[in-house]
Amino acid sequence: MLESLKEQDPEAYSAIVNELRRQQQTLEMIPSENFCSKAVLEASASVLANKYSEGYPKKRYYQGNKYIDDIELLAIERAKRLFNAEHANVQPYSGSPANMAVYVSVLEPGDKIMALNLAHGGHLTHGNPVNFSGKLFNFVHYTVERDTELLDMEKIWKLALKEKPKMIVSGYTAYPRLIDFKKFHEIAQEINAYSMADISHIAGLIAARVHPTPFPFTDFVMTTTHKTLRGPRGAVILCKEKYAKQLDKAVFPGLQGGPHEQTIAAKAVCFEEAMKPEFIEYGKQIVKNSKTLAETLMQKGIKLVSNGTDTHLILIDLINTKSVGKPGLGKDYAIALEEAGIVTNCNTIPYDPASPFRPSGIRLGTPALTSRSMKEPEMAQIGKWIAQIINEVENNKIIIEIRKKVNELCKQFPLYPDITY
Repeated sequence: MLESLKEQDPEAYSAIVNELRRQQQTLEMIPSENFCSKAVLEASASVLANKYSEGYPKKRYYQGNKYIDDIELLAIERAKRLFNAEHANVQPYSGSPANMAVYVSVLEPGDKIMALNLAHGGHLTHGNPVNFSGKLFNFVHYTVERDTELLDMEKIWKLALKEKPKMIVSGYTAYPRLIDFKKFHEIAQEINAYSMADISHIAGLIAARVHPTPFPFTDFVMTTTHKTLRGPRGAVILCKEKYAKQLDKAVFPGLQGGPHEQTIAAKAVCFEEAMKPEFIEYGKQIVKNSKTLAETLMQKGIKLVSNGTDTHLILIDLINTKSVGKPGLGKDYAIALEEAGIVTNCNTIPYDPASPFRPSGIRLGTPALTSRSMKEPEMAQIGKWIAQIINEVENNKIIIEIRKKVNELCKQFPLYPDITY
């Protein structure tokens, strides 16, 4: 594969080969990353990349879109069937512009939106002041509780009654527990607000029926198509039929031009994969793996936010891990783990006293490892390695020894073994 690229641009070819090897030889544990199938990769690199298709199926501004329409209609139909949704827009390039499309479809600049604070597990596009969302809209944020690090739905209800936002956002990027989407929608209904769920992290778990669903009652649902859904990097917005025209206009021509049809084809493929019985087993195994990993870490003295997980992700609290006990060291420990071949990301923890640029937590998860067919025994071993590095981070010999063991484990669970560059 990539023979033409190797001949024409050896520098780009070399970088791609190196990245393949890195993925094959490390434990990918960033919870927002995953490994898509060869079929998804092939669709992403198809000749569909050559075609402009501004507009929507059967209503294009360019000629020559007969088969492009077939692809996009296929993706739309599969997305609706997968999630039991009334309407789907498969054109969004990624999650952030997709969230913006939802906001501008039914709100005006300056309108009030309620969402979870970024430092407590929300997303940048959920009203952070440096982001377009915080600059264009008036966000009020709810938080997790200081003692339990969980959402208190009664307090969220009272805040909604007081603030009366026009939209309530649920769904997060660093919250390891189940989300009561039904309750969020009921609160929104009570104050005549729109309900929106950002399920980017848990879409695959919802498709596998191991997490409560926001369908069909939630007004708007946005998800990226990678992460637990294991598709290409992109997004899809689903909504009630009564909002379909407003939403579609917000995406195009409101925020985007020509859609990336090669990515839409890859979305169609991943939606079909997610409707197969083996995907349900995959989703179940993600949660089993995550719980085993969490239990192992806690047994080894590692403090976890909310003392565990119900989903694919885990958030390590380094401040309250006895061997660390200091704020602002998340990046340092993430680097140490990477040196051992374990790839995670630093992350803020609730009520973190440190800077967001030097946070006190580490976020990790099991979707990509589960895609490599790893199960509970491997999670227990990996958990022991992570705990060992955290508890003895200055012992370089341990990091070197674990790196060798990681290499051997990766060989037992090969990634893309039949892809050779």
